[in-house]
Amino acid sequence: MSADARVSTGGSPAASRDTRYLVRLAAEVASKSNRTRRRFQKRLASNLRDALRSTGTTATIRDRWSRLFVTIPAPGSTSAAGQATPAPDQAMAAATRVFGINSFSRVDAVLPADLDAIVRVGHDTYRDAVTGHRYAIAARRTGRHPFSSRDIAVELGAALNPYGTVDLTTPEVTVHVEVRDQRAYLFSGRTEGAGGLPLGVQGRAVCLISGGFDSAVAAWLLLKRGVTLDYVFCNLAGPAFERSVIQVTRVLADRWSYGDRPRLHVVDFEEAVSRLQADVTPRYWQVVLKRLMYRAAEGVAAEIGADAVVTGESLGQVSSQTLRNLRSIEAAASLPVLRPLVGLDKEEIIRIAQRIGTAALSARVKEYCAILEGKPVTAAKVLAVDREEAPLDPGLVDRAVAARRVLDVRKLADSDLQRDYLWLDVLPDGARVIDCRPPQQDDGWRHPGSKRVLPPDFPELAATLNKDVKYVLFCDNGIQSGQLANLLQTVGYEAYALKDGTKALRGAMG
Repeated sequence: MSADARVSTGGSPAASRDTRYLVRLAAEVASKSNRTRRRFQKRLASNLRDALRSTGTTATIRDRWSRLFVTIPAPGSTSAAGQATPAPDQAMAAATRVFGINSFSRVDAVLPADLDAIVRVGHDTYRDAVTGHRYAIAARRTGRHPFSSRDIAVELGAALNPYGTVDLTTPEVTVHVEVRDQRAYLFSGRTEGAGGLPLGVQGRAVCLISGGFDSAVAAWLLLKRGVTLDYVFCNLAGPAFERSVIQVTRVLADRWSYGDRPRLHVVDFEEAVSRLQADVTPRYWQVVLKRLMYRAAEGVAAEIGADAVVTGESLGQVSSQTLRNLRSIEAAASLPVLRPLVGLDKEEIIRIAQRIGTAALSARVKEYCAILEGKPVTAAKVLAVDREEAPLDPGLVDRAVAARRVLDVRKLADSDLQRDYLWLDVLPDGARVIDCRPPQQDDGWRHPGSKRVLPPDFPELAATLNKDVKYVLFCDNGIQSGQLANLLQTVGYEAYALKDGTKALRGAMG
């Protein structure tokens, strides 16, 4: 049995239908002054409660200064919302994503702080677990007692010695005993937490999010430092791009933002890009575009009271992120610009993205920010960029920010993304049309230039389409086209279903 093995209390007198967990604080929380630590721990307990509530579990959390104790109702109980509660270990998996937690352990027995009782219950609880294995006893004691931590280790070790072999260096099973004042807690196993600082103890910032690897990882690193985030998305490419960004942001909101309700501010940048391309020298487009995004982020920050702007920029990764260019871009900012990825390379960033759960989604997001195909400036001077930006209407970004849509990310459901982001009312210029009507709907009519693809052939088709092209699908009733457009969006294509399908296309052709 490994050191992470779980042991049932069986018939132990301390057994209970409820399940208890002992939660250890991250070192940074425990090292704060008493006043700061109380505030941090209060926030940590609140965030942990939110994490458990998100699983349908209503738990009791007791703060005992250096430990939090969590009690979860037995499986099959009913939560306040009327839902059946999940298995306790399944519910506590959410705690691994609560910042400020070092680790936690499932408690196998709780009993009075009496040495004889500890030895007796420890023997009955862990006898089978240590049989034929190397084991160790780790005892910790807080308070005044007629026995020491060493007494616990020696006597419980002696009681278990007939079944296994004591090994303090490489044990397969470690039996832990924590005595805190008048109670003793026995457990074996340990689940690592996320560490860091409790979310919300370091104020609020806005994060420029593009859906790619970098901005998502940058956001996560700031969340880990206790900063709550709102997200600003400057949309350059329409609803399919927006949907991809929302999916990435939902991972950060649903899995890593317990205790907060992050919002996504969707800013339409179509006009901004159009004016930029008309009035700015092409080699400066990337740098000026980033400036406009900074200004949008600061506009949102001013309204919500955020104290900084977070970006996913990494030094030297792309042309706009050279040191000279970053200096020229940041000259447009009045708030601090935080770049947690500045010294990381792409492989390091992707490894973190895989850990936090955004990598697969980010890999499907197209790169829309690279609006210049030629040679961009790589060592822009502040005065030169000021001159390039000067012809642009100063109210351009302000209008876009004022007209933005604000989404409560944790309230969004999968059905919302399908309903709001799959459908178009009219056929846009330059789109490739795919006729996906099933055979029973095919009356022989064809839209000029459309490609006829039968639904069973779509999985093979999805591997051959051009991801730089916009696709619009149609059928008679929208059912088939909606399902297949959703499939294409899921694997990274900009694809939509046409409302009213065949009827709309025939009507447009007169």
